[in-house]
Order: sequence, then C-alpha cells, then structure tokens
Amino acid sequence: MKLQYNNLTRTSMDNEGVEIRIPGFGNTTTVEWLDPSQRGFSIYFATIVSHLLPHGYVRGGNLHGAPYDFRKAANEHGEYFVRVKKLVHDTYSANGDTPVILLTHSMGSPMMLYFLLNQSQSWKSKYIRCLTTLAGPWGGTVRALKIFSVGDDFGAWLLSEKKLMWEQRTSPSLAWLMPQEGFWDPEEILVETAIRNYTIKDYARFFSDLKEPNAMFMREDTKDLLTGLSPPNVEVFCLHGNGVDTTEKLVYKEGEFPGSDPSVIVKGDGDGTVNWRSLIGCTRWHGRQEQRVHHHVIKGVDHLGILRDDRAAREVALLIKNINMELEVDPIVEVV
Repeated sequence: MKLQYNNLTRTSMDNEGVEIRIPGFGNTTTVEWLDPSQRGFSIYFATIVSHLLPHGYVRGGNLHGAPYDFRKAANEHGEYFVRVKKLVHDTYSANGDTPVILLTHSMGSPMMLYFLLNQSQSWKSKYIRCLTTLAGPWGGTVRALKIFSVGDDFGAWLLSEKKLMWEQRTSPSLAWLMPQEGFWDPEEILVETAIRNYTIKDYARFFSDLKEPNAMFMREDTKDLLTGLSPPNVEVFCLHGNGVDTTEKLVYKEGEFPGSDPSVIVKGDGDGTVNWRSLIGCTRWHGRQEQRVHHHVIKGVDHLGILRDDRAAREVALLIKNINMELEVDPIVEVV
C-alpha cells in the first residue's frame, strides 16, 4: 500500500511490481461495504442506501458509487475526474435528463469541490442538482499531524498504528489534510515538545524532524488546491456531527518526539476526526454564491457515525427526499 514519491515529477506511484486497483466504480457495492464479507466492521454507505431504496432509488440505475484511491490528493486524480464526469453524464441521460445529486463523505467532499471548481458554470447548471456533503474536512484536521507522528488505526484495533504509519506517511492525501491557513492561527501551537513547538508555519521543520522530507514536497503540491475555499456555485447541503472529542493539540514530554505517542492529546469539539472549525468551512460560502447553502449539525454523531448511525442515515435520506420535492427522483453519485 505504500506509495513511492518522485520529487522531480511531483507524483506518486505504487511500488515496483505492485498494482492497486479501485473496484466497483459506477455501482454501489464497494462504497456500501469496504469488505466483500459485508461484516459489520466494514459497513460504509450501506445504511444510507437502505434508507434511500424506499424512495425510488435503484442500485446501478439512479444510484451509483464513485470510489477512488484515497492515498492520493485531488491533483493526481485527473483520470478519475474524467470518469466521474462521464458517470454524471450517463446518469443524467439514463434518468430522463435529471440533474445529479453528488453525495460525499469525508475527503470525498473536498475532492468533489475540486472537481466542481474545474467545471464550467453552464455544465454545473445543467448536470448538477446539488452537492450534499457529510463530515467534510474543509480546512484539514489536526488528526493528520497525529497520523504523521505515530500513525492511526482508525478504530481497527487489530491493526498496528506504528506499522500503518509507514504507509500513511507516503500518502499525498494526508499532506493535503493538514490544518490549513485561514482555519488555524499562524501562532497556534499544534504540536508541543520539550525542544520546540510546531504551528502551521512550521511544517517544513516538522517533517524534517520526522525524517520525512518528501512529505513537505507533498504538502507544497497540495496546499493550494482549494485556495480560499472558493464556493462550488451549486446548491450545497452540508451535514456533520459535533460534540465528539477531537484532537486539537499533541503534547510530548522530553525524549518522546519523534517516535513515541504523545503524553497528552488535547481534545476539542468536532466529530472525532475533523475539528469543528474545519467542519463548518462550508458556511463560508454563504453570500459568496448565488445558490443556497444549507448547514445542518447532527449532535453527538462522529465521523463514521454520520454514515452508520441509523438516526443520521434517516436524516440524510429525508433530506434527499425533500430535495426531490422539486424533481421526482434526483440520481445520486456517492463519493467516499
């Protein structure tokens, strides 16, 4: 799963002899469940899909999935975005020229924002009904710093954080999701150690001290992909949870950094993965685009719970049903 980064071409690639394929593009199988066994631990969009089917949605007809290689940031997904655009065209045509709802989760949200910012307004007005986002990390997350420091098993307790860290550090998408300027104060300490502190201005030193120089190249490649968080200029429904302890700062005692877990992880508000200030980034589009921007908080729901929690899934399905008050059934493309 590790990527090899070429700091001359500024692109990443699989290890020699390894080919990673992303299955299921166009159907919902691999976005409903992350594992073919469909065991509980691998549930993803399945709960939401189960609540959409009674409202006239049909897998492969007007309900499609658009999975992608989550290791890479938007700048390396040119071919993927071509496929997404074709999927939108095909879905629109197959459903009586009905505009499509883009339903996204997590990094899929900035991914689709990047996609929309690179389309003409006439194309968006014709083909896109709205952008509906779940738990979008619009301004990055401090958890990305934690992953670079010690790795993250994302709740899969059978896996080793430290072993995962060596793969995770090679992902340009992780560099893309670092806390962004405009969301964090330049003087705000994000990582505190006995020797020095790190803010958003100190990423170069942070990566150097981790002995990961390529990470800074990846950061430079991705930091301006969504400069200023420009509005998508389509109607937006932005949903996320809150009230869940979320990493705000890492504190290391003498001799702990780098290499060891932080002594203290300071928590703040968010959805357990994305900080509150980043989740509400979509509200910055109010007044910056002609189309409406709707913001809805589901209290106490965490980053994955917004997909898996039955109450949250019902709210998402009800929202889509209400959107359909204007159009009989809006086709959906789900982006993880």
